[in-house]
Amino acid sequence: MTSPTPQQPATATGTLPEKQEPRRPGPPFEETRIERAIGRGFAQVTSRAMAPYQTAVIRIGFSATWLLFLLREFPNRHTLYGPDSPFSLDMARRLLDGNHAFSVLPWSGSSGWFECVYLLAIVASALLMLGWRTRTMSVLFMIGVLSLQNRSIFLGDGGDNVIHLMSMYLVLTRCGQVWSLDARRARRAGAGSPDAPGRDLPGILLWTVLGLALAVAQLLGNYGLTWFGNGPFPHIGWSLALWGLWAVHGVWWAVCRYAPGEPRTVLDTLARLAHNGALLVIMVEVCLIYATAGWYKIQGSRWQDGTAVYYPMHLDYFSPWPGLSQALGNTGLMVMLLTYGTVIVQVAFPFTLFNRRLKNVLLVAMICEHLSIAALLGLPFFSLAMITADAVFLPTNFLTWLSARLAGLRDRLFHRGDAPLPQGGEPEARPRSDGDGHALVG
Repeated sequence: MTSPTPQQPATATGTLPEKQEPRRPGPPFEETRIERAIGRGFAQVTSRAMAPYQTAVIRIGFSATWLLFLLREFPNRHTLYGPDSPFSLDMARRLLDGNHAFSVLPWSGSSGWFECVYLLAIVASALLMLGWRTRTMSVLFMIGVLSLQNRSIFLGDGGDNVIHLMSMYLVLTRCGQVWSLDARRARRAGAGSPDAPGRDLPGILLWTVLGLALAVAQLLGNYGLTWFGNGPFPHIGWSLALWGLWAVHGVWWAVCRYAPGEPRTVLDTLARLAHNGALLVIMVEVCLIYATAGWYKIQGSRWQDGTAVYYPMHLDYFSPWPGLSQALGNTGLMVMLLTYGTVIVQVAFPFTLFNRRLKNVLLVAMICEHLSIAALLGLPFFSLAMITADAVFLPTNFLTWLSARLAGLRDRLFHRGDAPLPQGGEPEARPRSDGDGHALVG
């Protein structure tokens, strides 16, 4: 039995063609301008964690501001946030039931619990500033900020509000790529030091202890630990958010240890997306702060007639240097320039972000404005918080130059002869795109 011969297709006239001509290829596919722009943008946000120096400055600035505030108010801590506060714990609990804010202080009314939370906030701020286990310390820093500020919400000012917001955004950023102990540990691990992947005993111990502490708090049914409501995001409670962060840390370590190929690449891409998205939110937040402040000032009659700056300079409560405040406040031309200059800078800044030179000029003007507020009105922590927020727009060239200068000064002070400086006397400062290493909690 022979196999049948395949029949050839008939033409439109019903006859078989003698020879079928090959199909000519169509025109080559060409991407449109929009498609190329989308492709370049997607590659930009997934290939690297952008602005490593700017996020490092934000990490150091906000943690240092909060740390200095906690240390300055250490003798007054019981009156501000503790058992001796005029805003009693029962009043705070009723307020938190209404606004659904998060705080661990209502979990217990004992003085010992308050001391533990206050000390934890201090330690977390110091370690985050140094860049030790930045992933974990950013979460603990956020818990400390929210717990204390939500305990007595009537004590804060604009700077406290900025720290409140930025403490949550920092959790999603890779803020330890440079200028951190994590980056130094990652460089040593890459150079073949004994701190090899999989031997991160401090990270494993820290991850285990924090998991047990969260499990105990969850079993005790403490206030604010809900799964699907009243959390940092809609329909996501604080229990789900905290357990999710804890699980992500463990999955990251396991993938880096046992599946360093494609799974590591996928997680790395997602981490970069989260970092770049949080960085964009921080930049938009700073622009909104200045834009709303400037436009609200325009609507005030004292800002319109150029006399708004005169009044705070003559308040004893806001005059740490009365002689200087009186000298400036009694000069009509200076008061008018400061009043109108403040409004112009705040309103114009968001519109100058796409002009590098003009943006840098206004950035220097805003930093000088906050320094003058710290000196003339006695608001150092507010000014430091706002200067740190402004630092997200600092040019990378300036930050790398500053890093090289500081590194050269450090080497000269400590006489390090084992690491010779390159030509020109300045070490080369380069950020590591994946400076998180293989730490379980880092």
